Amino acid sequence: MFSSLSLKVIIFGFIFTFFSSFGQSFFLGLFNSSIRETLSITHGQFGSIYASATLLSSLLLIWVGKKIDDINIFKFAFYVTLLLSFSCFFFSKISSIAFLFIAVFLMRFSGQGLMSHTATTTITRYFTKSRGKALSAGWFGLSTAEFILPVLIVYLLTITAWQNIWISISILILIFLPLASFFLIKKLDFDTREQVGSNDSEIKEIKQWKRIEVLKDYRFYIVCLNMLAMPWIATGVFVYQSFITEAKEWGSFVIAQSFMVYSILSVVTLLGSGFLIDKFTSRKLLIFMNIPLLFSTLVLFYFDNQITSFIFLGLIGVSNGLANVLGSSTWAEIYGVKFIGSIKALTTALMVFSTAFGTALFGFLIDRGFSIEQIALVSFIYIFISLFLLFFVRNKLNPQYT
Repeated sequence: MFSSLSLKVIIFGFIFTFFSSFGQSFFLGLFNSSIRETLSITHGQFGSIYASATLLSSLLLIWVGKKIDDINIFKFAFYVTLLLSFSCFFFSKISSIAFLFIAVFLMRFSGQGLMSHTATTTITRYFTKSRGKALSAGWFGLSTAEFILPVLIVYLLTITAWQNIWISISILILIFLPLASFFLIKKLDFDTREQVGSNDSEIKEIKQWKRIEVLKDYRFYIVCLNMLAMPWIATGVFVYQSFITEAKEWGSFVIAQSFMVYSILSVVTLLGSGFLIDKFTSRKLLIFMNIPLLFSTLVLFYFDNQITSFIFLGLIGVSNGLANVLGSSTWAEIYGVKFIGSIKALTTALMVFSTAFGTALFGFLIDRGFSIEQIALVSFIYIFISLFLLFFVRNKLNPQYT
């Protein structure tokens, strides 16, 4: 189904999304209790530091992420790898609030931001006809990490110091990722594209939007409202998983095991959505993306039993699987791929910003005495409003043709 070079691009995307997990909230949230204990800080203080560092990383990402349109992809990936390795090493040295801020900034910028940006932009630019399936396969890397790492880290924290874990990760990145990039994308350039048939000329006819033009399009903001629901709500859940566990009396291993359900359903949805996108387009599937997330907030609001932890995170996993693929392919369908690097730098930055918002909001509400049920209700209202707006513009998300 895929050529040799196409498979290499997909494997590259898989590896980079897997390693982006070290800067993702679900992973950093696993060290929440350890770091707060080390620095003697509250949930709210941790959330404020996490949110402000994440916000700064999102602002920088708008500028740095754009450079992928100008620099050879292999070189760009190499620089990102070095930064991620250094960031992990620096994270192991957290000893003060100032160090925590810098460490979180570096991890969010290099891991969640640049690693995922590099993977998805490379796949989105290279693939045309099979973009949905390729993005699904690429994002499978992050789903794999979400399946394996929570239980692994919870176990490792019982036998070694959290600082040692981060030093080991730094060394692994420095050894593995440069070699993987060299063998997979060394020959990839800006003109390399998936081979399509003579009848597949749609990509050449779509108007190629510049970022400044996108910012003037009202559709962009309505789609973004829906795209950003998953990042800020899921981030709040991941970062404050210890708070949710205590409030619901689930136990630390229950929520770690629930991440496996989350990951499995993310993968199933990823694989299915890739085929559906290539058949029906992202624009038609977008309206369904946050419906499972909407139901997850209702589960969190109404139920306390341990089994609901699996249902809750499972529903988030379904929305996550859809959001990962739609978050890249939708922009390419509407705005073209010529300037997709700068457009995705902006949307990735907004996504990172939304995670900062989610962390800050959850921390603020927790410190003000809000229950997890009340926080779930706030999340429900946001999702409902964004879906309501999208419903009225869903038929206006077609690309313009030259």
